[in-house]
Amino acid sequence: MPDGLASIGQPVLIPGTMGTASYALAGVVGNPAFYSTAHGAGRVQSRHQAARHTSGGQIRTRLTAGGILVHGTARRGITEEKPEAYKEIDHVIEASHHGGLARKVARLVPLGVVKG
Repeated sequence: MPDGLASIGQPVLIPGTMGTASYALAGVVGNPAFYSTAHGAGRVQSRHQAARHTSGGQIRTRLTAGGILVHGTARRGITEEKPEAYKEIDHVIEASHHGGLARKVARLVPLGVVKG
C-alpha cells in the first residue's frame, strides 16, 4: 500500500450492476484474505441464461422508470447484464465489511448506463 494511504486504507471500487449500487471501500490492516476482497457482485446466471426470456426493451424501460438512463448499441448486451443476473451487491459488501476484508466508505447509485 502506498505510504500516503496507510492511515486511511487502499481505495477499493466494487461495481454493482446497471440497476444497483456500486461501492467505494477502503482496505483494512490485518485483512485475513491476503489483503484481497470481492471485485464485483458476482454472477448468478450465465450471459446466455440472463438473455433468455428477457428483452432489452423491458430492462431499459424498468431502469429508466427507476431514474437510470440507459444507452446501448445492442439489446443483447443489455439483457446479458440485467441486474438479476448478479448477486445482491449489498450482501456482498456486508460480507466484505463484516469479514474484516474492507471498510465501507460510500454507496454509489447509478444515474446512467452505457453499453457498447
